[in-house]
Amino acid sequence: MSGIWQKIEQKRALTPEFRTCIEHAYKDRGRKALAAVDEQQVKRYLDFFIVVGHSDEYIVEGDFCTCSDFLFRGRECWHILAVRIAERTGLYESYDLWYQDTWKL
Repeated sequence: MSGIWQKIEQKRALTPEFRTCIEHAYKDRGRKALAAVDEQQVKRYLDFFIVVGHSDEYIVEGDFCTCSDFLFRGRECWHILAVRIAERTGLYESYDLWYQDTWKL
C-alpha cells in the first residue's frame, strides 16, 4: 500500500483509481477518510491537522490521533488516513494560526 501514497503525492490528485485502492485496502475507514476529504473536514493549523468528526474535532499529528478508536485500539484510524490523503493532495483548509489559540476564542 505504500506505493499508492507515493503515487498520490506525485499526482497531487485523488483519481478514481487511487480512491478504489484506498477503499479496497482500508474498507470502511478508507471510505470515511475519503468522505472527510471530499467534505473539506481536514484543517491544517500551524501546530496540527484537525479532522472534524461526527461528534468532535480530532487532533492528528503524524501517526497519532486523539479519537477513541486510536486511543483504545492503538491502530490507524480514519482521521489519520484522511490527513494522509489531504497532505498528499493539498485538499485541506489551511489556517495561519495555532489551533491551541482557538481554544481561547
